[in-house]
Amino acid sequence: MARDAQDEARRRLSARAGDWSVDGAPARQLEQDAAWLGRLLAAAADHQQSDGQRPDVAPGDIAAALGLFEDMRLSLDRLETQVVIEARRRGMEWREIAGHQGLNSSQAASQRYQRLMTRLEEIRQGVR
Repeated sequence: MARDAQDEARRRLSARAGDWSVDGAPARQLEQDAAWLGRLLAAAADHQQSDGQRPDVAPGDIAAALGLFEDMRLSLDRLETQVVIEARRRGMEWREIAGHQGLNSSQAASQRYQRLMTRLEEIRQGVR
């Protein structure tokens, strides 16, 4: 998806945010984790540019940050799958979904969805 289309999607959804009164816990957790990662990287960059007066980012902090990614990927996969299911339920064609995902074909969108579903099912069954 082109940067302009991404910006437009963010504007559209942010304008609607007050209309929706649902829990949104998985998305909130992703937002919080991404904010922590951003703060960690900013602190690491600040420390490299400073005279050493700022607190250092400890190796344990970096390890903790690395530990967030698998859960973040799983949450993103679940959210993407749910949105694709909703798009299909509302009559969107794979071609349309592909365009919004920045993919080149309906086949690519369908295959991506199948890969996500397979990955989520393997995780649910403890295969992964």
